[in-house]
This record gives sequence, structure tokens and C-alpha cells, in this order.
Amino acid sequence: MNQKQEFAERLRAAMTSAGYELRPVVLERQFNARYWGKSMTLQGVRRWLRGEAIPTQEKLQVLAEWLKIEPHVLRFGSATSQKILDAKHRWDSGLDHLERETFAAFLALPAAQRKVLREVIFTFAKAHKT
Repeated sequence: MNQKQEFAERLRAAMTSAGYELRPVVLERQFNARYWGKSMTLQGVRRWLRGEAIPTQEKLQVLAEWLKIEPHVLRFGSATSQKILDAKHRWDSGLDHLERETFAAFLALPAAQRKVLREVIFTFAKAHKT
């Protein structure tokens, strides 16, 4: 399945869970009532529902606010959000307070000093592998 079709599935699911009928005319009216730019046509919103097009970021934000869903979840799905949260959790749970302080100090250094420290760390990592 391609991104456009996946977006259409998420849009239809969001409309259903918000209590709206899955009809292009409903989407067109509700969207245009909230959007201050050029109105969408019935054919344009039908293309969203059929998986033939994805709205621009500006229009996606209007849809997300209307349907009470995070814009990135509507556009990319919850799996992407979960991957990001899992990666962040791995860092948060795997570090103690000294390591967090070390990373904070590293990030506070000027770029040139961070580069030197990065090279030292990579050198130690290479030596440790053997």
C-alpha cells in the first residue's frame, strides 16, 4: 500500500471516530468551514478519501484540528510516532544522571570541541571492538 492510500485510511478512520459520515460532501463542508484559504472542491476532497492525493501541510493541520488527532499521526500513522517514542525512551531509560550530565556538558561545548571529543570517543569505540 502506498502513502496516499495509507493516509486515506487514517482520514476515513478519524472521520468515523469523530462521528462523521464517510462522504466527500461532509468532508468538503466541514473542511471549508474551517479553512481560510481557497476552498477545496468536492473532487479534491474525494481524492483524499480515495487515496489519490495527500493534502498540503497547512490543510493537514486544519483536518487534524477538526478531527481531534495529531497532525503527524494523521499524515504518517501512529507507528512512526511510536518508533520515535521508543528511541527516545531507550535513551532516557538507559542513562543514569552522570551520563545525562555528561551529554548536557558535551552539547554545551562549541562545535569544534564537540568534534574533537567525538573523534576521541570513536577511537575508543574502535579500540574496544578488537
